[in-house]
Amino acid sequence: MNAITLAKQFVPVLDEVYKNAALTADLDGAAELAQQGANANELILPMLSMQGLGDYSRNSGYVDGDVTLTNETVKCNFDRGRMFTVDAMDDLETAGVAFGRLAGEFIRTKVVPELDAFRFACYAGKAGISKVSAGATLADGAAVLKAIREANDKMDEDEVPQEGRYLYITPTLLGMVQDLDTTKSREVLQNFAKTVKVPQTRFYTAIEQKSGKLTGSGDTEKDETAGGYTKADAGKEINFMLIHQAAVIQFPKHVAPKIITPEQNQTADAYKFGYRNVGIADVYQNKAAGIYLHHKA
Repeated sequence: MNAITLAKQFVPVLDEVYKNAALTADLDGAAELAQQGANANELILPMLSMQGLGDYSRNSGYVDGDVTLTNETVKCNFDRGRMFTVDAMDDLETAGVAFGRLAGEFIRTKVVPELDAFRFACYAGKAGISKVSAGATLADGAAVLKAIREANDKMDEDEVPQEGRYLYITPTLLGMVQDLDTTKSREVLQNFAKTVKVPQTRFYTAIEQKSGKLTGSGDTEKDETAGGYTKADAGKEINFMLIHQAAVIQFPKHVAPKIITPEQNQTADAYKFGYRNVGIADVYQNKAAGIYLHHKA
């Protein structure tokens, strides 16, 4: 049900919600990957493995080696959508704000935060990634720096390429590092392609996505009509993540905004705005070392 208060004066300025754009956009992979796969919602990724060097003999020559090429099928794991209806007269009497800004505001304040949260949770929950041995609250800038150095050192030891590492960190923790105001504190941040501040509301090890409907019945009925997401009961707050861009399989495979005008709408004198986003957020099996997770207890 829509609740649109009619404007008393035609002032086309919207009291907008503060929200950042997609913070994980830098990790989007090559668009051509979206064309692969037998089915529309899957990808086929070739995985190559081979044996190492052996002794060379002057009599018998080379030692035989094996090369294995297998195909891994990865399915899209993000498929969410919503349809809004705005009466034509409501839109007229609110100076075009009701529908004119709906699409942009919906994507900016609802779609993008959930997409970021979903991606971080997917990467954090992937088996085989590197992570802190036990959750911890980082008390000051020195503790944050130490933890980031340990994460970076772990990637170095695992031979993850230096180029393409992104540091995602809460604004509070990054502020602690910046407050140290020393050359040494800034040194570690220069190791990364980019340092991105992530609000805690998008930074959990697990999330629960709401259905957008009433679910269950009687005592078990749950009102999830607001949609969106929340931190899962088993989820933990993330302090920071170090992500190597080449380690993740990430891109929107199918983004379909749909606008139906009152003239096209056969059932009502109203605008309709529909949006669907199908995508993937996963980690390459052989590149799990390219993800490092540090979370709270």
